[in-house]
Amino acid sequence: MEVVVSSSAEELGKESARMGANAIRAAISERGEASIIVATGVSQFATLAALLTEPDIDWTKVTGFHLDEYIGLPVSHPASFRGYLKKRLVDLVPLAEFHYIDGEGDAQAECDRLSDIICQHDIAVAFIGVGENGHLAFNDPPADFETERPYLIVDLDHDCRRQQSGEGWFATFDDVPRQAISMSVQQILKSRTIICCALEDRKAVAVQAAIEGPITPDLPTSILQQHPSTTIFLDQAAAARLERA
Repeated sequence: MEVVVSSSAEELGKESARMGANAIRAAISERGEASIIVATGVSQFATLAALLTEPDIDWTKVTGFHLDEYIGLPVSHPASFRGYLKKRLVDLVPLAEFHYIDGEGDAQAECDRLSDIICQHDIAVAFIGVGENGHLAFNDPPADFETERPYLIVDLDHDCRRQQSGEGWFATFDDVPRQAISMSVQQILKSRTIICCALEDRKAVAVQAAIEGPITPDLPTSILQQHPSTTIFLDQAAAARLERA
């Protein structure tokens, strides 16, 4: 695991996007196509914006996969991750395909559908974040580190729901859904490259535990210590508790 501390969110976005773009270009050069996993949230704003400005990416050879989505939330809702990705990525570049998670119908059938599709793809790079409670995607603690199922129905814990409310995506805490569809931990770890971004001091405790603490389902992001090509990009506030930052 490599850690990069940036001076600002904008600089973090440029650096993480540059690494991601290199992974995409390399995959297209080697295999004629690239598959990517895309997260949402505040930590991804600068990365996605910078990724769109990277030169020489043939987006027509890129297939995208959605990391997680609430169950029962319409795409028209401001907190919809489908809406987020449509606005900030999918509508802006000519992707070969983008596989959204639709949480409005039969959730288990949607997990099965997406699992069948992603198993046919070699993931070049996953863009992910760190939850305030250390969650990885929507795999809240204690996370399932063992299942090989690519997509899961998960329960969202109190701290996760509080984060979503606190970031302003929902009017009240009670409006935050209690369940979601999430890519599993093992599926994320199958990515050739993982780029993880975290911003703000509210992430500092989870970041320190994920990087310098033990690997444990109680801090799901800590599993990234086992991945051979993970880089965590942090602003100075998120890195503040690191002993070796």
